[in-house]
Amino acid sequence: MKRGFYTIMAAQFFSSLADNALLIASIALLLQLEGPAWLTPLLKFFFTVSYVILAAFVGAFADSMPKGYVMFATNTIKIAGCALLFFHDLVIIPGLAPYWFVLAAYAVVGLGAAAYSPAKYGILTELLPPEQLVVANGWIEGLTVGSIVLGTVMGGILIGPRVSAILLSVDFPLIETGVDSPPEAAILVIAVVYFVAALFNLAIPDTGARYPHQQHRPVQLVVDFAHCFTTLWKDKLGQISLAVTTLFWGAGATLQFIVLKWAEQHLKLPLAQGAMLQGVSAIGIALGAVLAARIIPLKRAVAVLPVGIGMGFVVITLIGVTWMPLVYLLLILVGAMAGFFVVPMNALLQHRGHVLMSAGHSIAVQNFNENVSILVMLALYAVMIKFDLHINVIIVMFGAFVSVAMFLVMRWNAANHRADPSLDRLIGEAKH
Repeated sequence: MKRGFYTIMAAQFFSSLADNALLIASIALLLQLEGPAWLTPLLKFFFTVSYVILAAFVGAFADSMPKGYVMFATNTIKIAGCALLFFHDLVIIPGLAPYWFVLAAYAVVGLGAAAYSPAKYGILTELLPPEQLVVANGWIEGLTVGSIVLGTVMGGILIGPRVSAILLSVDFPLIETGVDSPPEAAILVIAVVYFVAALFNLAIPDTGARYPHQQHRPVQLVVDFAHCFTTLWKDKLGQISLAVTTLFWGAGATLQFIVLKWAEQHLKLPLAQGAMLQGVSAIGIALGAVLAARIIPLKRAVAVLPVGIGMGFVVITLIGVTWMPLVYLLLILVGAMAGFFVVPMNALLQHRGHVLMSAGHSIAVQNFNENVSILVMLALYAVMIKFDLHINVIIVMFGAFVSVAMFLVMRWNAANHRADPSLDRLIGEAKH
């Protein structure tokens, strides 16, 4: 791998570390403000909505300048959103509960993340040849999931009574931080982590890739995005990988909150310990991602689809488990299966997108689809919580949906190959 690749990895690690720690701290802040339970999944909803609203614009923005500059600017937006969380008691609209300000501030962090993502993934196709994309995705997904593990654990530790007491006891001479609760102390530390990520962003080398002059008119940007959207969905390989990654990210975001609720109701664990279980499943994702990077070449990417069916069935088995060693084993297995099938699919999608259009635009289309899936699935989960549906019922419905959806994608892929047996030769071709 080129040296610049590792700088990108470091920047992504610290930015993702802060993102995941901030989610746990924000949930703790909502609990402190006594927000209703159904608001918790809406945190991720508000974070994600920017990916959908800005999808037509962030691709052009990512391709308008060197990707390292884009990553620095958008990481700065994340820092601003993190800072806004300290003003949760600020009354903007009379009668509006303070927890709605928490959701709005977290949406600003999502705004930065939405603009950050096309640059983060797009730079891989600029820096590396197609044959290294699966390995690169194994690295970036493994490291991202490593940051999820550490970020969720970090968030849980920071809001825990022991560490938060230490943080709140720190007194800076001549500086009044205004920090007076465990979630606020955690958010202050997380802002420092975002700052570290910004320093690595500045060190990312310019790949030299340049794209034609980008449109600035909103209407034309929407038209261009619509063209990229239909191009990728019409491509026989692009549509399969796009369907899988769309399903994966929607299911993954929902599973994150299902695990927290399941830990609370089924295992009787508090938020800080429930966050640790998220980290356990993320360890499995890292293992699966690394294994896929080692044994699955780009040309055999679609061979991993059956693993997605199995993952849905393994998720359902969680409803009968209370013995903690087995809980850990099953969560690692679910994560490993997810990482194993999504990494080759992600690499295939990036490659087809790069062949058919520019890097930034293809990632923007991918983000749009994946985050529409997240919004829909989180909204459905919030409705289930609102109507007090038992967590075991939710888990069975969730696992069955994943297995059935992956089975239908396999049938779709088989039909595509019957119609055009030459499809596999398209994988690995150079950009025209």
